[in-house]
Amino acid sequence: MLLVLCVSAEAQQANKIPRIGFLGASSPSFYTTRIETFRQGLRELGYVEGKNIAIEYRFAEGKVDRLPELAAELVRLKVDIIVTTPNASAARNATKTIPIVFAAAGDPVATGDIVSLARPGGNLTGLTVLAPELGGKRLELLKEVSPKITRVAFLWNSLGPTGSIFSKEMETAAQGLGLHVQSLEVRSLNDFDGAFAAAIRERAHALITAPQPIINTNRGPILEFVSKNRLPAIFPNPETVEAGGLMSYSPDIVQLFRRVAIYVDKILKGAKPADLPVEQPTKFEFIINLKAAKQIGLTIPPNVLARADRVIK
Repeated sequence: MLLVLCVSAEAQQANKIPRIGFLGASSPSFYTTRIETFRQGLRELGYVEGKNIAIEYRFAEGKVDRLPELAAELVRLKVDIIVTTPNASAARNATKTIPIVFAAAGDPVATGDIVSLARPGGNLTGLTVLAPELGGKRLELLKEVSPKITRVAFLWNSLGPTGSIFSKEMETAAQGLGLHVQSLEVRSLNDFDGAFAAAIRERAHALITAPQPIINTNRGPILEFVSKNRLPAIFPNPETVEAGGLMSYSPDIVQLFRRVAIYVDKILKGAKPADLPVEQPTKFEFIINLKAAKQIGLTIPPNVLARADRVIK
């Protein structure tokens, strides 16, 4: 009888499939391409969702104050790994034992999520998009497509671990380009109308947005605003350009989320997050939407158009 029980317990353990908790700060629709790429990466490594791996999805819908609650929920479910995007602070505060893989993190060292990129320490590792350093490049591109601009409205959220990092980097980059940055802070959907009114009142010539959940989730009102007021704008993700935005410059999101699957695979096979160096992006993508350019009466200079990795016509 004892032998039967032991064999049964071993069989149950063998049949137990690993569970991944996917914690997204934005809305499910924003992550559609990213999640499919992640799933594809898992499939290439032999994992099929619903067959030999399970994924529990939780989305904060741009309300970052919900992330701690959602992270705690995944911990209670006893998932084997948490994949979190963009930052890992909520998951890190929820568990010190479950491995955490962050995707598209801005500056995980500055936010205190890891000790260093080479030796992250603790139970976290993943991929960074070097988001703060990219702000200057986005401003340069904005200036190239619209050389006469001098005032750029910067839409961002001061709450959370990355807000001040983005703001400081933007100010520094703007000074080098002879631009004045108008700070437009939004902490909830209710703040957007006031921010847009301030941009018009102070005669902003263009718009740039921070790579933050509240911005990503509410891209509809932002796109309506820039189109109505004929403002050139650049965004930190391809999804917003595919939805009608003018331009984006960002790490290659497809490559990045495929790499997340590789991290998950390594950890499931016994690797410790502390021993897996955090990866920085090696491939970047510049996208231009010519439909959006036409809507605001903007002609993209040929030399800029030639540098685009993808053109939406």
